[in-house]
Amino acid sequence: MSINCFNNKLSVKQDSNISNIVDIALFIDKIKSSIWVFGIPSWLFGITDRSIAAFVDGYLSPIEIFQLFTAFFFFVSWLYLKPEESFNSNDLEPSQYQEYLDRTQANKLQLKKLHMISQEYILPFPYICQIYHLLNLKHLETIHRFSLNNLKILSISQFQTTNVGGKITFQTILDSPANPLRIWRQPTVEVDLILHTPYAVELSIPVYNNKRIIVIFHAFPLNDSEHQLFIDIYSDLEWPKPLLQIILHFASCLTLFEDLPYLRALAEKNIERLFNLSRTSNHESALLFKRFVELYGSSGETTKLPEGSKES
Repeated sequence: MSINCFNNKLSVKQDSNISNIVDIALFIDKIKSSIWVFGIPSWLFGITDRSIAAFVDGYLSPIEIFQLFTAFFFFVSWLYLKPEESFNSNDLEPSQYQEYLDRTQANKLQLKKLHMISQEYILPFPYICQIYHLLNLKHLETIHRFSLNNLKILSISQFQTTNVGGKITFQTILDSPANPLRIWRQPTVEVDLILHTPYAVELSIPVYNNKRIIVIFHAFPLNDSEHQLFIDIYSDLEWPKPLLQIILHFASCLTLFEDLPYLRALAEKNIERLFNLSRTSNHESALLFKRFVELYGSSGETTKLPEGSKES
C-alpha cells in the first residue's frame, strides 16, 4: 500500500467532485469548438456574398474594397481564434478521459476499503501542545511505555524536508518477546512520520507481508486553550474488518488516554518558548518538530486555523 495515496486524504472533497469537473470542462470545450466551427462557413458565406455584390456591376468602389478587406481580416482572425481546450483535454484524448475517471473512481473505492476507523475529539489543551506531542519521537518510548510495551527507537534512518513539512524515518525495536505488537509487525521495522501540513501528521507503520497501518492525525486550533483532533486509521491487513476495527478503536483510545496527562502538563508550561527556533532541540529525534518551527513557529505566532477548516 503506497504511503502517497494518503496525501489524497487532505483533498478528499476535491476528489469527490473530480468527475463532475471533467465532464463540465469537456462540455464547455465542445460548445466552444462547435461555435468556432459554425463560424467558418458563416464567414465564407459572408465573403462570397459581398464579393458577388461587389463584382456584379464590374466596378469596385472604395467602400466595397474596404468591406471586402474587412471581411477577409475578420475571417483570418476567426481562424486564429480557435479555442484551446480547458482542464487537461489538450493532453488527453476523450477516450483517455474515461480511463482517467475510471481510475479515479477505483482509487476512491480502494481508499474507502482501506479506511478502518475514524475518531474525533475536542481536547482542552492548546493546539501547539498536540503538535509538539505528535512530532516528538521520544514520547513513543516514554508516554506510550505501557501501550507500546517499552518499544525502543534505535536510530534515525532518513530525514527529508518539503515546502510545507517533512518526513522522518526511524528504526524501532520490540525488546520484549511477549510484546503484543508482534502480532502486527516484525521485531525491528522502519516507521515513517510525515508532516504534511501544519495541521496534518501521518504515522506509517509496516506490518507483515508488506502491509501497513497508517494513522492520519488532523489537529485544528479552536481557540487558545482548545483544539479539535481527528484520527483516521487505514490498513491493508487481510484481517476480518470488524475485528480489526474493534482492535484499532481500543488501541487508539488507549493511546489517547495515555496522552492526556502529558498534554495537560505541556499546557501548564510555557510551551510557546519551544516554538522559538533558537530554543528548539537539535537532537535527531526532534528534527521534524524543528522543521515545523522553521516553517510555522519562528515568527513567534502560533499557527492559525485557516478560514473554513473548522467546518470542513
